[in-house]
Amino acid sequence: MLSFDVIVIGSGAGFIVVDNALAKGKRVALVEKGPLGGTCLNNGCIPSKILITPADIIRSFQDAKAIGVEGEVTKVDFPSILGRFRALQEDEHKHMLEEIKASKNLSFYPVVGEFIGDYTLKVGEETIMAPKIVIASGSRPAVPPIPGLKETGYIDNITLLDLKKLPESLAIIGAGYIGCEYGHFFSAMGTKVTLIGRPPVVLDNEDPEVSAAITKALPRYMDLMVGHEVTRVEKSGNKKAVIARSMKDGKEVRIEAEEVMLAGGRRSNSDLLKPEKSGVATDKKGFIIVNEHLETNKPGIYAFGDAIGRYMFRHTANYEADVVSINLLSLLKTAVDFHAVPNAVFTHPQAAHVGMKEAEAVAAGKKILVGRARYTDTAKGYALNAQDGFVKVVTEEGTGKILGCSVVGEFAPEIVQQVVWLMNTREQDYTPVVRGQIIHPAISEVLGRAFGNLEHPEHHHNTN
Repeated sequence: MLSFDVIVIGSGAGFIVVDNALAKGKRVALVEKGPLGGTCLNNGCIPSKILITPADIIRSFQDAKAIGVEGEVTKVDFPSILGRFRALQEDEHKHMLEEIKASKNLSFYPVVGEFIGDYTLKVGEETIMAPKIVIASGSRPAVPPIPGLKETGYIDNITLLDLKKLPESLAIIGAGYIGCEYGHFFSAMGTKVTLIGRPPVVLDNEDPEVSAAITKALPRYMDLMVGHEVTRVEKSGNKKAVIARSMKDGKEVRIEAEEVMLAGGRRSNSDLLKPEKSGVATDKKGFIIVNEHLETNKPGIYAFGDAIGRYMFRHTANYEADVVSINLLSLLKTAVDFHAVPNAVFTHPQAAHVGMKEAEAVAAGKKILVGRARYTDTAKGYALNAQDGFVKVVTEEGTGKILGCSVVGEFAPEIVQQVVWLMNTREQDYTPVVRGQIIHPAISEVLGRAFGNLEHPEHHHNTN
């Protein structure tokens, strides 16, 4: 049995902990069953955004007709678009392997690790142990028990990256952020897309005004079937058929497509590790339970990222990796602060959010003011013909403290990022927006207008 100071399971954001532990002179074991870099590099944020950028350009080209510029896309080189991602991925893998080989105090185990006892793991033929263990094992697509799905075959956010050619038609099961992003990508590439979701709107975890705006916008580019539950999938000649039932009247609809994509939820990879054999507790869904220090019920064993199932974003996992590094490698104890976690959905139009939604703030007993502004209320928004775009801010009455912000439209992630920084100041209020000059004409003016339009929620009349 080999002993280490620290064992890290997972090489996504887990690599940050590895680097920090090595910098402190610790003997570290890295256990990684899949390709180096985790979900983000291999089949998550990075590949999806490399793919979505050409889709954004195509949509901008098409949208330009409304502002007097007309043209056409003459060619979409699908293999080249996928090739750009693979080139970056191979380069990153190479750098990470070089770093592993150059580290004297680092042992790398490219296998599935499995707990076999207290603070002890079996890795291939070897057994390793450490007093400090970090579980950053990520997640994988959750496969719902839809009759005929496995037999008929499907792609997901992992296997779609192996496609050799663009499917002529695609039925996407799941209208969350993965479904909306890839629906945007494939429809812009020229695929006939049908997006199927059980809730009555897409992105049902977002603010209702955001969900409503995106649900209204997407049918311009694809067939949208919200409020439908998929009951079975079957082969239909050389195509595949998805049968979905309306949640409203129970009527069945049949969607035939060349390919079916599963874009449902995610499930923790922790079940592969058998953490219970080291006494680590998980919830009903298999996500690892941690306290405010990201420590499990087992002292010295920490978990973060998708493995704990809270905020499944790479930027949050990076932040959590820093928190774990402090708690693991120093005498200090620091707690996580999730008051300003941002996220973005890179569909068309884009959507982004940080902090509390209006309903969450009300449920928390806050006295709030809500401010809204449409992109087209500003000169730049009008110039862009950004008909879908709006900003919604939620603040605490009396203190001016920003509680949350939701944005729909071009540059939504960049606008929300400005709010993230404001929410991380000492006062967390919107005073800098009022005091600061806003470049005119720029899309940031819409944020200033939203804070200038604060009112009690009951005074608002929804114009959607």
